[in-house]
Amino acid sequence: MTHAKLVAMAVRWLRRYRCGVALSEQACVSGEMPDAIGWKKACHSVLVECKVSRADFLADRDKPFRQRPEMGVGCERYYLAPRSLIRIEELPAGWGLLEVCGREIERVKASARNLRSAVGFENEMNLLLASLRRVEIRIEPESITDFLKWKNRMAEYNRGTLPEGLVSAEKEANEFLLGTAAD
Repeated sequence: MTHAKLVAMAVRWLRRYRCGVALSEQACVSGEMPDAIGWKKACHSVLVECKVSRADFLADRDKPFRQRPEMGVGCERYYLAPRSLIRIEELPAGWGLLEVCGREIERVKASARNLRSAVGFENEMNLLLASLRRVEIRIEPESITDFLKWKNRMAEYNRGTLPEGLVSAEKEANEFLLGTAAD
C-alpha cells in the first residue's frame, strides 16, 4: 500500500462522507499539509492523515500542530492506515481511526466533532484561499470571478435561457453557508 493510494482512498471516503469539497496535499500557513481534508455543511471540516508505516505514524506526533492541537485543521480528525497499524489507545485525544480493509475503508473509531479551534479555522481559510489563488493563476487570463460567472454568460448566449441541467446562481443551493454539520 503506497501513501499516494491511501490519499486517493481518503479523498473518495471524504466524498462518501458527504464532503462537497475535498482537497489533498495542500499546504497551509501553519506548515501543516493535510493528506486529505474535506468540508461539509456549515464549514464543518474533516481531516484525514494517511500513514503507511509505524515509523510515519510515530513521527507524526512530533509535528508542531500535533504538539499544539489548537493549531491543527479539522473539526473531525482521522488517521487512515492499513489494518492493525495503529492501536486505538495510541490515537491523540478526540481523533478517529479509519482502516483499509481490502478495497474498502472501515471506520474503527469515530472522531470527536469539535476539534477545530479559532486558530485552526484561520489556518483552514489560509489553505482554501491559497488553493483558490492557484486555480485563479491557472485559468488566467480569465479571472476566477469571471469563471464563476460562466453560468450567467451561458444564459446570455442562449437568449436568456440556461442550458438544460443548469440553474441560476440565485436558485443554486449553497449548503456550505447554511444549515448544520449534522449530516
